[in-house]
Amino acid sequence: MRILALDQGTTSTRGLLADDRGGARIVHALRHAQHFPAADRVEQDPAELLGNLRAVIAAAGPIDAIALANQGESCLAWDALTGEALSPVLVWQDRRTEAQLAAMKASEALVRARAGLPLDPYFSASKLGWLMAQSEPVRAAHRAGRLRLGTTDAYFLQNLAGVAATDITTASRTSLMSLETGQWDPELCALFGVPVDCLPEIRPTAGEFGRIGGVPVMAAAVDQQAALYGHGCRAPGDAKITFGTGAFALALTAGRGRVPEGLLPTIAWQIGAETAHAVEGGVHAAGAAVEWAMRIGLLDGPEALSGFGAPPAIDRGLAFVPALSGLAAPYWDGSAAGMYLGMTGATSRADMAQALVEGIALRAAQIVARMAEGAPVARISVDGGLARSGYLCQMLADATGAAILRPGHDELTALGAAQLAAAALGAPLPALPPRDEIAPRDTDREARMARFADAVDRARGWRR
Repeated sequence: MRILALDQGTTSTRGLLADDRGGARIVHALRHAQHFPAADRVEQDPAELLGNLRAVIAAAGPIDAIALANQGESCLAWDALTGEALSPVLVWQDRRTEAQLAAMKASEALVRARAGLPLDPYFSASKLGWLMAQSEPVRAAHRAGRLRLGTTDAYFLQNLAGVAATDITTASRTSLMSLETGQWDPELCALFGVPVDCLPEIRPTAGEFGRIGGVPVMAAAVDQQAALYGHGCRAPGDAKITFGTGAFALALTAGRGRVPEGLLPTIAWQIGAETAHAVEGGVHAAGAAVEWAMRIGLLDGPEALSGFGAPPAIDRGLAFVPALSGLAAPYWDGSAAGMYLGMTGATSRADMAQALVEGIALRAAQIVARMAEGAPVARISVDGGLARSGYLCQMLADATGAAILRPGHDELTALGAAQLAAAALGAPLPALPPRDEIAPRDTDREARMARFADAVDRARGWRR
């Protein structure tokens, strides 16, 4: 059995071919452009993303099933009859609705109670509402009864498989779905100005989503939830962090229990009648901070993220706060600024690179510390490009006191999507053994985390 997993991410589209003999390899990968028309705006071209998906499918050869992992909160508007995009993709990093949401603070308690999410531009609801309010082509399509609003997965599925549907994990990231019912919430839709009848159908994560060239699409999920499954997390307390453009930590919970302050309840996946729950926290700038550092010449390349000979920069008084798009969990402070603190005339380029890596690790550690308030986190499985940095992983282990597990395969998002499709087919794929495990060292983690928390507090007050 050969399953093609399509990982349509923030910066690239990748196709992983997994089989029931334990094989898993990338068959094609394409990068796409991000556009920044204003300081608070991040957009992508829907046609470019769709074309890249088609190219990856064409490169895969004979396959038995397809799975799709998507960006999660990125969204757009399109024609419900033709599938033609009516807007750019508004990427999850986009902050254009910040002022609108600030004016809605009185409704935050309602949104948290129904959707489990704070009022933040990160989630899809306000971006979809913005399209309804600001785009004449979108309003015209609505008047004509031809409008579809939703996340990128539903747009791809309509154009590739003829089914305008999303899965429950993706819907749970919009602020428009009730966690209680697993369906669109009419009151939330009205609050954000999103017509509920223009949204796609919500389906279980594992199950058929139409066919592409006769091949069934058997799973669809948010990339982070797909990665959680790919890491082999199955029991409450199992946790993973994916270090991609952002760094996203998820931990499985025993049902819909108490959520530690600043973290988000979410659906991990739904397979048949079983719904798994998780808590989530994200760092908006992880790989994005590295790309910024390379763009300005601070880093020569990813190889500069390991092999530091000096003691930790944070212990020497130098800290970097990666708040390039504000701070997500547990602060949820869009006003925070990315910054270096503690530089002197002796600070070198290598010191700044070291502090940058530490800042990403320590922000992730802040989220793990909050997760541990709900249930102990003894081991964390990590993936993504930055997980190749042994220095980052050791810093994360030391800061959290948890063992860091690096799986034997780099493409955990795509692998998890393929495994979900296999579960829907009743033929699970073999699990892959881990590559290595990094144990925490005996350090004064409390003092280190306190120094970093102080740096974050300074970054939070900078723009006020």
